[in-house]
Amino acid sequence: MASVTATQRDLIEQLVRQALKNGSTSPGTKPKLVVSISARHVHLTDDHVEKLFGKGQKLVPMKPLYQDGFYAAEQTVMIIGPRKRMLPSVRVLGPTRPHSQVELAFTDSISLGIDAPVRASGKISDTPGCVLVGPKGAVELTEGVIRAERHVHMNDQDAAYYGVQNGDRINLRIHSATCSTVYEELLVRVDPAAKLEVHLDTDEGNAAQVDRAVKMELFK
Repeated sequence: MASVTATQRDLIEQLVRQALKNGSTSPGTKPKLVVSISARHVHLTDDHVEKLFGKGQKLVPMKPLYQDGFYAAEQTVMIIGPRKRMLPSVRVLGPTRPHSQVELAFTDSISLGIDAPVRASGKISDTPGCVLVGPKGAVELTEGVIRAERHVHMNDQDAAYYGVQNGDRINLRIHSATCSTVYEELLVRVDPAAKLEVHLDTDEGNAAQVDRAVKMELFK
């Protein structure tokens, strides 16, 4: 039996590492798709973290999210809308961002009395605001409350597989025994470090019974 040379071994190890990094075993292999329900949450700036939780305070990771480097923090805040309507304990996600932002489902925005527009994350210009309350203080946001547009994270290899680019649109079919659903026009967000993951809000995920799905697929 022929032995493997050191050069061949190095090449094999390099190919294996690249395959693991890309999340697939070979070009053309169907990527693993994860569909996640993104519950209401808040993103904060460093300054707002200190105003809400105390001077010198930082976000404390509680649980990692599916995308590497992102996490649910231990901290929560109260969201207060018009006429003192409120959501008492909304999770903060990290890491911190340049601008604070509140992401709600449609049902949440109705409960708060806020007409939150559907926007891609980070697109908060001309959006309504709210008041955030933490254990050490409050912050009034003049803008930043949105209903997050449903979207899919993918890396360059995933994008090549589906034939899309950053900013394109793609569709999601969710098969279940009683409530098969198609969501159209998901925003494609491509990043070299991303894992293939769809984000739906709680209203969308519950309507499609994602937790009982037997098959989920992206298509153009």
